[in-house]
Amino acid sequence: MFGYMTDLDYVSVEQCFVIQAQGEDLESLLFHFLDELLYLFSVEPYLVCKKLDITRFDLNGFMIDCRCYGESFDLAKHPQGTEVKAITYSAMQINQQPDVFHYEVFVIIDI
Repeated sequence: MFGYMTDLDYVSVEQCFVIQAQGEDLESLLFHFLDELLYLFSVEPYLVCKKLDITRFDLNGFMIDCRCYGESFDLAKHPQGTEVKAITYSAMQINQQPDVFHYEVFVIIDI
């Protein structure tokens, strides 16, 4: 998602923010997680995440904790890409292979 907003090659790891998300099922957990990331960009410090470190992924309680590393968006440093307005449930897919803890997701974002 942040790759749509700017070229991540120009983003440094200078700040760390912790986010938490929870849902009622896996799809709502994914939606709320991505929405929290978008919120970090939409309000001060306008964080562009270059690296994510998921510290808790609870499939029973549908909760996720994550450290987000990056820096504040700065037009003098970061090329402006496409604005992401919202996360959507439209056509959202989560393909699971729980035996190998592998998930593939497909999400349409509103730009």
